[in-house]
Amino acid sequence: MIALRWQSFQKPYLLKNKLFLFLILFQTSLFSQNSTNATLATANPIIDGNVLDDMAWNNANVITNFTQKSPDEGEPSSEKTIVKLIYSAKFLYVSVVCYDSNPNGIVISDSRRDAPLNNTDSFMFVLDTFKDQQNGYVFGTNAAGIEYDAQVIGGDGMSMNSSRQSVGVGANLNINWDASWEVKTIIGDFGWSAEFAIPFKTLRFSSQENQNWGINFQRNIAQKNEQSFWAPIPRQFSLNRLSLAGNVTGINIPSSRNIKIMPYALGLSNDANKEDVKSDETKSDFGFDAKIGITSSLNLDVTYNTDFAQVEADEQQINLDRFSLFFPEKRSFFLENAGLFSSGENTFYGPDIEMFFSRRIGIANDGSLVPILGGGRLTGEMGGFKIGALNMQTKEVKNIAKAENYGVYRIRKELPNRTNFGALITSKNVLNSRANNRAYALDGAYGIGETIQLKGFLATSDLPADSDNNGDSYAYMLEANRNTQALTTQLRYSEVGKNFNPEMGYVRRLGYRKVLFRILNRTRPNDFYGILELRPHITYWSYWDFDGFQQSGYLHIDNHWEFRNGYRIDTAVNFIWEGVKSPFEIVNGVTVSNNSYANSELHTRFNSNLTKPISLIVVSKIGGFFSGNRRNTDTTFRFRLGERFTSEVISKYNDVSLPEGKFYTHLLRSRFTYAFTPQMYIQSLLQYNNQSDQWSMNWRFIWQQSAATGLYIVYNQTQDYDGIPTDLNIRSLVFKYSYLFDID
Repeated sequence: MIALRWQSFQKPYLLKNKLFLFLILFQTSLFSQNSTNATLATANPIIDGNVLDDMAWNNANVITNFTQKSPDEGEPSSEKTIVKLIYSAKFLYVSVVCYDSNPNGIVISDSRRDAPLNNTDSFMFVLDTFKDQQNGYVFGTNAAGIEYDAQVIGGDGMSMNSSRQSVGVGANLNINWDASWEVKTIIGDFGWSAEFAIPFKTLRFSSQENQNWGINFQRNIAQKNEQSFWAPIPRQFSLNRLSLAGNVTGINIPSSRNIKIMPYALGLSNDANKEDVKSDETKSDFGFDAKIGITSSLNLDVTYNTDFAQVEADEQQINLDRFSLFFPEKRSFFLENAGLFSSGENTFYGPDIEMFFSRRIGIANDGSLVPILGGGRLTGEMGGFKIGALNMQTKEVKNIAKAENYGVYRIRKELPNRTNFGALITSKNVLNSRANNRAYALDGAYGIGETIQLKGFLATSDLPADSDNNGDSYAYMLEANRNTQALTTQLRYSEVGKNFNPEMGYVRRLGYRKVLFRILNRTRPNDFYGILELRPHITYWSYWDFDGFQQSGYLHIDNHWEFRNGYRIDTAVNFIWEGVKSPFEIVNGVTVSNNSYANSELHTRFNSNLTKPISLIVVSKIGGFFSGNRRNTDTTFRFRLGERFTSEVISKYNDVSLPEGKFYTHLLRSRFTYAFTPQMYIQSLLQYNNQSDQWSMNWRFIWQQSAATGLYIVYNQTQDYDGIPTDLNIRSLVFKYSYLFDID
């Protein structure tokens, strides 16, 4: 019945019918009718991927009848998928059999933990354990048996932003969350199958009996570029749209302890040569993290002598503007439940304001590492509210940073239909100093039907110590969004005072008023020259200072041509305005003068089928740039060999010609990964930046045993290079081992 209604919903003639509007307003009732019941296991399954021969699954309810989101929206999935759920006192078990009429065509694009699952044969499911339609957990795998997990925050699930959802404010998907669970897969003549074992203590849920959770399942068939769901999802949303999930009932979970202790031991060797001054350092260290489940819905994380030596190095960036760059957080302790502490204003390209920017902790302004003594984080639900409290203490580093205490405190009330209201406080205290800072924020969202959401944000902060103004330390944002299958519209207004100063946060620029407008259409032609979807859209934003001077403006007119064979072409024109009040040095020796500049540029993007062993992405911009012209080309080349070796080479090139001077910038980045197993792999990141004229490399051998624990061997080198090594050569070698003690 659901499939029939969905198919009729897709008929073009209904676009002109009042019934279309009715269905839009009541999509929730239409798409969330799927329901199943979890079965108590009579015997625990053997987690080896062999679902068909495991009798433990025989009495479980069968979940099938998947519906396509792409390429043929609303049609039944082209291949049969069978999912089953059972549970024991400690585990939720999920099995899937992905039948495939061409098993030789199964695509495995990567074998690393948390590798993307969008360009490979894969299976994922989401659990909304509080049934609040805003917070959830995603688990997934591909035919190679990798572990993929993530946290859903907000439940918005806009598919167009999926590649950016783990970065910045309002991030709806935290892919860096790592839990302790197990999955195994096998490939056979039938296709492939998988078995999941999810410990209940990995999740957070209410204490009531007979749990009722939101749940949905997604299967990707790479050779057909097909994506299908158990509870149907319209084209503008993703699996993370929790309000459209189905239901699973009948889970009764006994209370249990949840204590995990993860100690580590570390050995480090540094060899530095800076301008003929050599220094050598060797040291050993230890510390630990711990997780304590206070209740089934409230968790305490504790860390001592926190170390992140195993984390991949930052990706270098080239700044051709006068505003600060944003580098995303990669340290695991700060990434878990990061969405709860998020408050501010996000853009399609990253945050304008992040009230709590965790990279302020343990990383100095010059990029130097500052030792973290320890800290704690309390997160979960209490009294019907989401709460969060984090406190961290750093050590003093002579001539770099003083000892500092950081605190962030969060409370949020979540209501039905993507509605929530919250408050956040950040506190930075410099020990033995009066140089302290506080910042305060209120935020909220209000959902209207399934398609409309209103958002707001208001913040203030202590004034900077050197400020001679008693005001203008504020920021606020108002936004309205409407998302239907055919049309997405967004309207936003925001202001930031010139003295706004959240020292624990990130603020890209100060002293402005901003207007943002976006409208995007999705059209799916019926068998028209292989086109799957057309997405014409217009985006406009502009920043003005409080004197009415336009700081920046951008008008983007574009159309995405997405083809059924996986290819995509974007054709756009950009109109750009820049108002420079104070001259700035864009590169060494070239200064952009104070003036108002108006330019235009042609903007194109091309990608081949990203599911293939060899693929290419090329983005090009050609046109005016400040007082002259620029040619920009960003190229990404990907190559994989089998399921074990993957590689990516990225080139970002700018050729700039200004009356003030000519220059070019080139950032070259390459990644290579070889996976011995989904838990054991070696990965390299090599980068060259001609602005600093430096090569850097980051090599990591990783043998993960559970979640983020295991053996890490990391080699880093940074080197000046002008044909031959000069001036700078820094090398470090790290051995780190951590182990999980899971106390039941």
